Amino acid sequence: MPESPALSRPGMSRRNAIKTAVVLGVGGPLLTTSAGCTAEERPKEITVAGGESGGFYLEFATLLADLLQREGVAERAVAVTTGGSLENIQRLLSGQATFAVALADAAAQAAAPAATDAATDAEGGQLVALGKVYQNYVHCMVREDSGIRTFADLAGKTAGVGEVGSGTTLTAGRIIAAAGLSPATAGPDRALKQVNLGLNHALAALAEGSIDVMIQSGGVPTAPIAAASQALGMRLLDLSELVPATRAESGFFYDRVLIPANSYGNAPAVWTVGVANLLLCRKDLADHVVRQTVELLVEQAQDLVPKSSTGVQFLSPETLINTAGVPLHPAAQTAYRTLHG
Repeated sequence: MPESPALSRPGMSRRNAIKTAVVLGVGGPLLTTSAGCTAEERPKEITVAGGESGGFYLEFATLLADLLQREGVAERAVAVTTGGSLENIQRLLSGQATFAVALADAAAQAAAPAATDAATDAEGGQLVALGKVYQNYVHCMVREDSGIRTFADLAGKTAGVGEVGSGTTLTAGRIIAAAGLSPATAGPDRALKQVNLGLNHALAALAEGSIDVMIQSGGVPTAPIAAASQALGMRLLDLSELVPATRAESGFFYDRVLIPANSYGNAPAVWTVGVANLLLCRKDLADHVVRQTVELLVEQAQDLVPKSSTGVQFLSPETLINTAGVPLHPAAQTAYRTLHG
């Protein structure tokens, strides 16, 4: 995990230095806090919208909630099981969640001016980010005995593309369209049929043969996928050839990333589509809550990476700030400027 630049004053921890700098007014005055919350009032509860049971989203959300409560940012902090990115964003904008974990493409779509509801904006509910926290890897899994070797072999077959409310449904649909296998381009016989199945239900459907491929976005390794790979024998399909077309059609949220060898049993390394994951909040979240959370993201990053993960985490000031076009909360901007020195 890359370290952030140390603050210059000797003998003082970065965390204490940041607090001192904020008290003295370094980096500018505090901005308006949320209604009914004084400048340093501790919230009674913080809710982190996570994801499906067994998935990386929920693991990260749980670690973050535990850290927020342990460090006294809130009296109580809890992670919530959800369908994924799209549901998380809706929970956030409706006030049902304080923080939300979401794929960058889903967050950018929700944050775009054309997608923002005017009434929500009037209430100060604009979607903003605290940082880019880790890399998601699109897992395109087929059974070893299926005979399917490439994405093109999926023509006319059936795919589980994530639960309703998940960001995977958005990403998978864009990849399928880029491959020319959507109903609009492939026709009824060659189109890849998309059915909404969450991670665990999709694995069960793949095992029983009711779907031909499972497309899921998550960390590496994802524990339920690892267990199913060992029990069933599954193959990851290489998606690297689809990255340029997906970027051309849907934006620069998609990167060519490598799932390392042996991430799932003895499976070889496979190139796939990567999408950054963002930690989001509403623009009206109190500045001191945002600032304290940013400090934890940077200074206690080691407590926010699930032990099973071998993937990429973006938990340093230099990478956290690259939020794929979703604006940072103003207090997060101030906190990162302080951390950069």
